[in-house]
Amino acid sequence: MSSGPKGRATYDNHAVPSNYVAGLGRGAVGFTTRSDIGPARDAPDMPQFGQTPGPPPSAAAAAAANREKEEFSETQFDEFSGYGGALFRDTPYEEDDAEADRVYEAIDERMDERRKRRREQQLLENMKKFRQERPKISDQFADLKRELASVPQEDWEKIPDVGDHSLKIKQKKKADMYSAVPDAILAGAHAAAAAAPSASAASGLATPLGMATPFSRAAGGLMTPLGPGGFATPAGGPASGTLTDSGALAQARGTVLSLKLDKMSDSVTGQTVVDPKGYLTDLNSIKISSEAEVGDIKKARLLLKSVTTTNPKHAPGWIAAARVEVLAGKIVQARNVIKQGCEICPESEDVWLEAARLQTPDNAKTILANAVRHLPTSVEIWLKAAELETDRDKRKVVLRRALEFVPNAVKLWKTAIELEDAADARIMLGRAVECVPHSVDMWLALTRLETYENARRVLNRARAAIPTEPAIWITAAKLEEAHGNHHQVDKIIENAIKFLTRDQVVIDREQWLKEAEAAEAASAPLTCAAIVRTTIYRGVEDDDRKRTWLDDAASCLARNSIETARAIYAFALTVFPQKKSIWRAACDLERKHGTPESHEQMLRKAVTHCPKAEILWLMAAKEKWLRGDVPAAREILTEAFAANPDSEEIWLAAAKLEWANDEFERARQLLYKACERAPSEKVWMKLALLERECGRTKEQLQVLDEAVRHFPDFAKYYMMAGQACEAQSEAPRAKAYYQAGIKRCPQSVPLWRLAAELERSGAGVVKARSMLELARLRNPKSDELWLQAVRLEKLAGNEKLATNLMAKALQDCPDAGILWAEEIRTAPRPERRAKSLEALKRNDNNPFVIAAVAGLFVDERKYPKARKWYNRAVKIDESIGDVWAQYYAFELAHGEEEQQRDVLNRCVAAEPKYGELWCSVSKDPQNRKMEKRDVLLEVSRIVEAKARGEEAPRRGAGGAVGAAAAAATARVKMEEDDVVGAKNPPPAAGGGG
Repeated sequence: MSSGPKGRATYDNHAVPSNYVAGLGRGAVGFTTRSDIGPARDAPDMPQFGQTPGPPPSAAAAAAANREKEEFSETQFDEFSGYGGALFRDTPYEEDDAEADRVYEAIDERMDERRKRRREQQLLENMKKFRQERPKISDQFADLKRELASVPQEDWEKIPDVGDHSLKIKQKKKADMYSAVPDAILAGAHAAAAAAPSASAASGLATPLGMATPFSRAAGGLMTPLGPGGFATPAGGPASGTLTDSGALAQARGTVLSLKLDKMSDSVTGQTVVDPKGYLTDLNSIKISSEAEVGDIKKARLLLKSVTTTNPKHAPGWIAAARVEVLAGKIVQARNVIKQGCEICPESEDVWLEAARLQTPDNAKTILANAVRHLPTSVEIWLKAAELETDRDKRKVVLRRALEFVPNAVKLWKTAIELEDAADARIMLGRAVECVPHSVDMWLALTRLETYENARRVLNRARAAIPTEPAIWITAAKLEEAHGNHHQVDKIIENAIKFLTRDQVVIDREQWLKEAEAAEAASAPLTCAAIVRTTIYRGVEDDDRKRTWLDDAASCLARNSIETARAIYAFALTVFPQKKSIWRAACDLERKHGTPESHEQMLRKAVTHCPKAEILWLMAAKEKWLRGDVPAAREILTEAFAANPDSEEIWLAAAKLEWANDEFERARQLLYKACERAPSEKVWMKLALLERECGRTKEQLQVLDEAVRHFPDFAKYYMMAGQACEAQSEAPRAKAYYQAGIKRCPQSVPLWRLAAELERSGAGVVKARSMLELARLRNPKSDELWLQAVRLEKLAGNEKLATNLMAKALQDCPDAGILWAEEIRTAPRPERRAKSLEALKRNDNNPFVIAAVAGLFVDERKYPKARKWYNRAVKIDESIGDVWAQYYAFELAHGEEEQQRDVLNRCVAAEPKYGELWCSVSKDPQNRKMEKRDVLLEVSRIVEAKARGEEAPRRGAGGAVGAAAAAATARVKMEEDDVVGAKNPPPAAGGGG
């Protein structure tokens, strides 16, 4: 080695290191020169023509050559993934390498499984978010597709067919080109037809359009002549192949299936394997589980297998595993699983019961026999074993055997006793109460089967065994009542409360009232009353006693417990003998559910304890009156006068009694005395009504003038006086009465209407119109005044003005039912439906509107709908007689006899009293004694006449005031002469105003 001028070592004479890269130290790399690439390569030597090529290089030589060609420089190296090439590609792949790859693959799969759920959930959320931002076309039209389900078949059929609008249709079609058939084809077809002129089952088939296909076994095949050349198809002769017939194949398949079914149904052991007739039905009944269900069953099976493996003594696990197999349709595997559970868990009652459930009845008996060996005290197993026995005697044997092992099982005793007759049941009950003395049902059942003396002894023993049971005391009281010892009932119930309280038993008042109702249901009213008297006051504050007891009685009546409610009222009256409301409630109870004698007795007690209660006197008098005993009613009213000398109600009731019996002079004297001793608006009005009914108009006006001096603000006096003057054709005097009444009572709408009607009949429409306008100013938002104005214009022929007034009226009173009903009835026919819809939107619960809509359905001949709407109208308000009359007129025209009778009876029971036409008939003096049934018939006749466009004459003139006057007084309640508090007044109730 040589050195430089200063003796430094150089590499001039040394070999370059193998890993030396020029310029690497100073970073001069990254570019390529020709020296790095090397010179261009020469083309490989190809063998000359005629020379044999040499042998191919070996695999080792090829690998060595490739390794020499690979480059492992720094440019091919990466810090993370290493060299770009396969460094160990030529090394052998051994078993440990394969094992390592499998381990890494398992790790990758495990990690992927752990993250799979989270990844799928994230993907699902992203997909939902994406679908919300950019929904699919099908999702956008999903609601419209759902609405297509409600499209009827008729609309589907109306959709036109889609035509072909493609370009080829729009283009002009080219004319079809035809060419003549060559003569050779025609000649060949003629020759074929001559050879086989017909086709039959034996000779072949005839094919039209110029081709004949003879088919014969003798010919040896099938000849198909087609032109001069033709071609032959041998298919079916004895020497050339097999005939293929689809009908024969189907018949063969049916024969094969029949043979298979016959074979499967062969009886070897006495049982048929397959039912040929129900084979297809059984196939349809096979449940085909979906892929998801199969997956769930597999998961459940694996989970339960883990449960039974890790904890084999856990009985619910075996039961669940068996039920999973049953769900999967594998009953045999389920039986095997539960059998294994019985072997491992023989002390579990549920496992044995499940095993018996999965088996046939005969096998289940064997299983339960094994079960009772392991669990001889299991009540459920014994009951299941008895249930499997079909013979009654065998079932008794099983239950008696069970009682030997479990003598204290109440359920076993009950089941065994139910199978016995009365004699044996009494014996078994005697043994049962010894084994299970804590069972109340056993003691009570034994009591019912014993005689009276023995039953008393049994109850004493039961009371000693169970001193805290109230049912034993109550049964003892029922026993004494049933055998006539009524004096012992109260004593037994009192002792029961005393001893139960001593034993610290809580006396629950509600529970004891339920026991009282149960005693009433068992036909023991004395026991019921004794329980009520002993327990009704417990736990109730003194201030709440009356309210609480009345509520208890009302609740009992709602549950139809009449005796319990009667006992509650009786006890309440002992505590509050001066309370009028309790006496009224008790009298109502006797009137509805008692006898006439009991009702009369209760009323007598009531007036004795409450002599100042006018309503009780009136109820007592009315009861006598309804029974036809008028002298007794007069006596009661005389006693009432003595107790209440200045009572207006009693004076009116006495006058009404005489009036109803046509004793007009006595009624007049009573009313004059009442005006002197107890003057009131009603008394004077009744006197005027009496004079009007007797036809004494002069005296009636004198009475009304005197009444006006005493009570100048009572509007009915002026109306009655005006009507009386109109009846005498004294219009100026009637007008004076109306004007005086309007000055004193400007808020009386009927008075304004009467005055306007008088002006219309006298001065004309103009004066009546101004009168109604003034009335609307004094009484704004009055639907009756608006209706009167509209009808006035229609009578005058001013249809346009009437329409405008109706529009203003509906704006001023948008919820007025009578206005909407008038609008529906008088509107043109095409507009009635629209008016009905608008009226129902405004007021869908008004009887006048509902009845008008029903009339619209009648005009359209939709009778079932009309009946439904009429029924709805009368249910909303039963007091409107006009609606009942329309309903009844409809049934007379379009209903059956049963429906007509039903409407008539319902109307009589409802006792309507309002309505324009109803009041015009019922308030007529000539119709004073007309029944509700007759009033309904008369008003229905008027309704039918109006429907036909006729004017129906009314019976009686109504005081000669006409229909408008009757309409004006329609809403004036003239039923105040009825007895206060009496819901069913007598039919002859005096006249109306």
